[in-house]
Amino acid sequence: MKAIVCEKFGHPSTLVYKDVESRQPKEKEVLVEIKACGVNFPDTLIVQGLYQFKPELPFTPGSDIAGVVKAVGEKIKHLKVGDEVFGFVAHGGFAEEVVLDGKAVFPKPPNMDFPIAASFLMAYGTSYHALKDRARLKEGETLLVLGASGGVGLAAVELGKLMGAKVIAAASTDEKLELCKEYGADETINYSTEDLKAQIKVLTEGKGVDVVYDPVGGKYSEPALRGMAWEGRFLVVGFAAGDIPKIPLNLPLLKGCQVVGVFWGSFAMKFPNKNIQNTMELMQWYAQGKLKPHIHAVYPLKDATKALEEMMNRKVRGKIVISN
Repeated sequence: MKAIVCEKFGHPSTLVYKDVESRQPKEKEVLVEIKACGVNFPDTLIVQGLYQFKPELPFTPGSDIAGVVKAVGEKIKHLKVGDEVFGFVAHGGFAEEVVLDGKAVFPKPPNMDFPIAASFLMAYGTSYHALKDRARLKEGETLLVLGASGGVGLAAVELGKLMGAKVIAAASTDEKLELCKEYGADETINYSTEDLKAQIKVLTEGKGVDVVYDPVGGKYSEPALRGMAWEGRFLVVGFAAGDIPKIPLNLPLLKGCQVVGVFWGSFAMKFPNKNIQNTMELMQWYAQGKLKPHIHAVYPLKDATKALEEMMNRKVRGKIVISN
């Protein structure tokens, strides 16, 4: 089968499109013929060797897949050959097929096409776990989303609004913020041209925000934390800006707030039943037309490096998808 292979850590342009050996599933695994794979910002870090975990070389990047079941292990009972599914894997998605843990594969709703399915699980799974399980976001609270036009950010905007929060979207361009408004943002902050902390104070009339959703890191984390309300929750989701910020620990003390880590992948593997429950709730909202992933662009598998470069250049609004 064809796959995108990382033979050495480096820029996405060093990735190789080549034939690799197919695998067969073990007793609790599923082999899926991939129709689409979502591109996530961590993919750009993994191929450079900058992510929290470094896969053993060589490897194929890509985590968020949708496709058709090609074979199942003998202990898999909830799926059969020919089923249309979506799921997630640590890496291996930028290929024509992949083997996944059976707990990480779900039947795809018939009204959800493959590119949408490949854009759904990681972005919405991460954001829903963050807002529901980690922040315990309540109706009427104020949510600030940094990097709000990206895959997980836009999902957080949409889910925050659906969960009854007042949502403030922060992003780097007015064009990105217009998309956030379409997805339910009540207020916006362009942190390239506006002072983030000052605007938080203005938009909350001095109260501060109850929850910060931060997939960006870098220079935006500290002013966002300084703009929190008493007993707020600061969600550490990722570091798309590249720099991991060092937060003065007097700030959580003065704000009486919590700094809370969000690692959806580990949560999904450690607590599969809770993750399945969250996924079912998200599927219900999707079926009701309340969630609508935004597809920025679709690339063929052989051009996956171009998709990663576009992600690194901060040009993406919503999700990019690799299609077979």
